[in-house]
Amino acid sequence: MMMRIIQHTLGLLLAATLVAGGMAPAAQAQTMDDKLRAYILFHKLEYVPQPAEQPVELEATSWFGGDVNRLWLRAEGETSTLSREGEVEAEALYGRLVSPFFDAVAGVRVDRAWGAGGKTRAHLAVGLQGLAPYQFEVEPTLYVSQNGNVSAGFAASYHVLFTQRLKLESELETSAALQAVPEWGVGSGMNDLGLGARLRYELHRKFAPYVGYDHHWTFGETADLAGEHASSGAFVFGVRIWR
Repeated sequence: MMMRIIQHTLGLLLAATLVAGGMAPAAQAQTMDDKLRAYILFHKLEYVPQPAEQPVELEATSWFGGDVNRLWLRAEGETSTLSREGEVEAEALYGRLVSPFFDAVAGVRVDRAWGAGGKTRAHLAVGLQGLAPYQFEVEPTLYVSQNGNVSAGFAASYHVLFTQRLKLESELETSAALQAVPEWGVGSGMNDLGLGARLRYELHRKFAPYVGYDHHWTFGETADLAGEHASSGAFVFGVRIWR
């Protein structure tokens, strides 16, 4: 039942996006969506040498549409460089501008893990993304899985410009869940907290290598399910690319 709801919801969201795009030229004088554009950002494409699995991690965002209505695609994941194991989260969201600095988004998220005991699950997703006071970029999102499990994620980032090319980005990510989902390593309550900083230099307007440090904490049942230290940190090396 939940899968049918997810499929129908995605179909409606995609249809709404296409309709909005098709109507834009006809309403050119009345709307801000008369010009369709596309944007792709590989926010993180990095190597983490310290953990035993030495993963490569990816985080990307793209959108297609106008100033008011957009189709958002978001993805993040990692894969080991030493074994055939990894995981990815991919989201397809319809977004609508609800204030000068915020989009409301709704759609679906699909999680996929591969390796020993590969698995997949789907969620409905609803949230906001945009620029909060003091130039903080924030992204709160609520999820309901195909089995009715409720969880939430929150991400925030802040940029400091030392020069036009040298920039420092700090970020925070945290998640929580109402129900435990042991097969996905998720406990009830607050699950984790991640803090990171990346110093990048824009060699080109759309290409910036960086070096940084991430620290991650897990809490309660999630830490018990992981069977690992509750706190860990690692240096990262990567590149940021956009167009």
